[in-house]
Amino acid sequence: MTARVLFGAVLCLSLVSARAQRNLEIGLSTGITHYYGDLGNWDSQVQWNSMRPAANITFRDFFNNPKRYVTRSLTMECRLSWFRIGYNEVESTGGLSGTELHNYKRGLNFRNDLLGASAHMVLNAYREPFTPLFKQRFFMYFHLGVGMYYGRPKADLFRGEAELANRYYFWEDGTIRDTPRGSASGNVVEQDGEYETDLYSWITEGRGKGKSSTIQDPQKPWHIGIPMGCGVRFMLTRRMSIGAEFSYYMFLTDMLDNVSERYATYDEIGRVYADSTSQYMARYISDPTGWGTDGTQSYRSSRRGNPGLPDNFSYFAFELSYKFKRSPGRKNYMSF
Repeated sequence: MTARVLFGAVLCLSLVSARAQRNLEIGLSTGITHYYGDLGNWDSQVQWNSMRPAANITFRDFFNNPKRYVTRSLTMECRLSWFRIGYNEVESTGGLSGTELHNYKRGLNFRNDLLGASAHMVLNAYREPFTPLFKQRFFMYFHLGVGMYYGRPKADLFRGEAELANRYYFWEDGTIRDTPRGSASGNVVEQDGEYETDLYSWITEGRGKGKSSTIQDPQKPWHIGIPMGCGVRFMLTRRMSIGAEFSYYMFLTDMLDNVSERYATYDEIGRVYADSTSQYMARYISDPTGWGTDGTQSYRSSRRGNPGLPDNFSYFAFELSYKFKRSPGRKNYMSF
């Protein structure tokens, strides 16, 4: 994984260096992501407690054709990104907690740290048509791109090591304890926030119904994303600029959170895992609270997610950027 990310970084740097004698800008942005997917406790696509940190490094190349308005308004960008997305359905939100939460009895959670590289075409709107874009003091822009991102969702399901003895138990009173429901006593515990369980390493879902039923395919950690958005940028000095941007990242997968279709039945899990310990582990990871499924296919207990709703997220960030001095002897204008 590290080697592929480094390869992406080298590719971006090589593309930039090929045009380094033009007007190059490097920006560092940081902000928050907002996840949209199958997990949530609000009856809307917006889940206000899904905000997580993120950061970008942007390499920006200005097209310098003073004779062509379209080219004069364009920049090309390469971005190296880290996005954290996640959600926890047993986490308090909006003054609600425990069994008051809409999906407390499903009780799923995940965190996915996405690392990737993307290329963007940017259309800039500015006020001074006869001033080069890299000298504009203030302008607005719109971008569209494509990128490849690496990420494996993980879950916080154990206190310490991923062993059944360390699992969480969800009680009817809205507490999490260290003993099964119905026990004479049990200590109330908090989730430790370690996200130790790699969800792609376990079979948690099935596909289809009846005779067409199949087990979940092994998931690949590489995801294609399509970022788009808009922003504004203001020049502080001849070299330094600040900006703000809102972007929306669409993905061609519904498994960034490892939730998509229905619970795997106990028979399906038994066909994948021969030993009983692994079977019980897979059942727990698929259905942490024990309220989600009875192990069979039925209208009441089968549905786990919505396969028609791909996982996406938004990103709001502030950027600080630095322009490199242009080589006066180079005029590499584009012709369109």
